[in-house]
Order: sequence, then structure tokens, then C-alpha cells
Amino acid sequence: MALPTPDADALAHSQCLQQRIADEISASGGWMPFARFMELVLYAPGLGYYSGGARKFGAAGDFITAPELTPVFARTLAAQAVQIMALSAPQMLEVGAGSGRLATDLLLELEARDALPTRYFILELSGELRERQQETLAAGAPHLLNRVEWLDRLPERFDGLVLANELLDALPAHLVRWSEGGILERGVGLQENGFCWAERPASGQLLARAQVLAESVPGNNYLSEISLAAAAWTASWADILGRGALLLIDYGFPRREYYHPQRNEGTLMCHYRHHAHPDPFYLPGLQDVTVHVDFTAIAEAGTEAGLDFLGYTSQAAFLFNCGLTGVLARTPSDDARRYLPQANAAQKLISPAEMGELFKVIALGRGIDEPLVGFLSGERSASL
Repeated sequence: MALPTPDADALAHSQCLQQRIADEISASGGWMPFARFMELVLYAPGLGYYSGGARKFGAAGDFITAPELTPVFARTLAAQAVQIMALSAPQMLEVGAGSGRLATDLLLELEARDALPTRYFILELSGELRERQQETLAAGAPHLLNRVEWLDRLPERFDGLVLANELLDALPAHLVRWSEGGILERGVGLQENGFCWAERPASGQLLARAQVLAESVPGNNYLSEISLAAAAWTASWADILGRGALLLIDYGFPRREYYHPQRNEGTLMCHYRHHAHPDPFYLPGLQDVTVHVDFTAIAEAGTEAGLDFLGYTSQAAFLFNCGLTGVLARTPSDDARRYLPQANAAQKLISPAEMGELFKVIALGRGIDEPLVGFLSGERSASL
């Protein structure tokens, strides 16, 4: 597949990052865990995909997220936000807010429902994305900008709703091969024309986790991912969250589907200018690198750390439970110019062939004493 060619400045940017990674590989004896490689290509200061200056989201970027697709997503999600804040505290924290589109649309909808949070925190490590979020909010909801505060790190304590849309898939993951000769970690080495794959025996925490998962892995010579970072991030909220909930939306599977016989090469995928391909060595720093989420691992990490499990379902079921039909009905169906684009975008959010089934929603929390509206029908915790 032919991928678009970057301009000279973008290519030079990528070459700088490649040299940065190559130097670290050389200094480490010629080998780097893939999780470290993924961390650098996404987050290396000033050079990584999310910390550099390239446009990521929307038609001009590399992929389109649900909030970029239509404001219907945020308007529907607001029903769950209202309930969680009413049961905990009137504040929200969005982790990894992308372009700021979700924050803007969500705040406007909460204002319309007379349920604005006193504070809307955004945890964003990318200076470029933080600037874009500020621009989006200033253009779309300037009168609400004073309620928004950007954070550089996780708070020590928090009550309210913590929201993360497509965050977990971008946290660094290890690549593991279960083989007849043992459990191997796939990493990155150097060859004459760039990076190459290289495997070593797994060790430490990764080996321990891979041994536990061996019962779930079908057959020998099976390659997949283990995201220790996603599990650790989830567990860390047990020390932070007082009364409230984590609401995590991402693409992935429960464990028995994640480690499926037909997925014997894993779920690693890259996104560049709306092209999806499996080569993480292509133009480091200019493309997104992701893995699907093992939602069983997320549920285990949260509950073992002391959080309560509050629900798990598909994105389609969650949006229907939160009133998607009513949100669409606000626009008269005979107003085709306005209604049809919204209806078509909503169909992508809920269609099993689009985002409706692949994307899941999971909630973990503390002190929430009634069922969450987003999981009242179609709850799938039994599949975890």
C-alpha cells in the first residue's frame, strides 16, 4: 500500500526522532523493548507523535475520533456525566483531550442541561495539543473557558467524573511471543537501513504477567500485546479517587476475544493520513501507533487496586442507554440538511460494522451507590 509522502520538514522531524531512538538502542546494548519504542515515537519531548506539532485529529489529520465525527457523541455522553457528578462532585477531569472538541461540546450540553461542572480539568502533556484545545474551547464556548483548567500531572485526590476517550490504546504496550521455546519479548534492534525486530526471553513483571496469560493464549508461536502501562494507569486511580467514577471509552475486547486464535499476530496498528497499516517503523513521530485494549485486564487492575466495578458494554448500547435517540430527535427529520448528516454520523457511532461494537465503555469508581444509566441495558460484565 502506497502511503502519502511527507514534506521535507516533516521528514526531517522524523529523522531526528529516529536518530534519538537509535542512539538509545545503541547505548542499551543494541536492543529496546517495544514498549519503550512506542513511548518514544508517541511522547518523546518535542519529537513524538503526541508531543510534536503535527495535526492528528479530523479530516486534515491521521484519524477521526467519535467527538470529531459529530457533537451527538458528547451530547449523548452528557447524560452519564450528569448522573456521575450528581452522585459524587460537580467536577470533571478529561485525560488526553485531543483537539478539545469533546470538552467543548460536552460543556455546552451540560450548560443546556443546567448541570455545568464547577471545574473542568484537562490533563494534557502535549503543549501543542493544549494550545489547540484552548483554541477550540475559545472558539466554541468562550464563555465557559474560565471553568477549564489544564493539569500537568494526575491530582493527588479527586472527586467527580474522570473521562478518557481513546487514551488506553495509546499507552505503551509490550509485545510478547508465546512459543515452544518459552516466552519471548519482541523488541527493536538496529540494522543497516533502520530498525528491525529482535526477540529476547521475557523477564521480570512482564514474564510473570505473560505466564498468567498463557492459559488464555491459543497454541504456540502466538504474538500479542500486554499493556502493563494501561493496567498501572487504571490502578493508580485507587489512590486518587475519593467519590466518583472513571469512564473509559476505547476499542478492544474482553480477554477471551483479545487472545483469539485468528489474532495470532496481535492488534498493533498504525494510522497515517487516514491509512491504517501494521508497520511501526514507518516515519516515527509522524504516525499514531496503537494497540487494542484488553478490557479484562483493565477491570482486574481497577478492582484489585480497590475500585468498584460499575459497568461494561459496547459503545452502541451505552449511547442508546444515554438517550441517543432523543438527542437525534431534537433536529426535525424533515429538515434534511441538518438531520441527515447527524443521523449518518450517529450511525457510524452505533453500527456493528463501524464503531458501535469494536468500541467499548467501562466504568470503575468508588462511592457510587446506584446503577449507572449508560449500563442499564446490554451490560456485558459476564464476558470479562
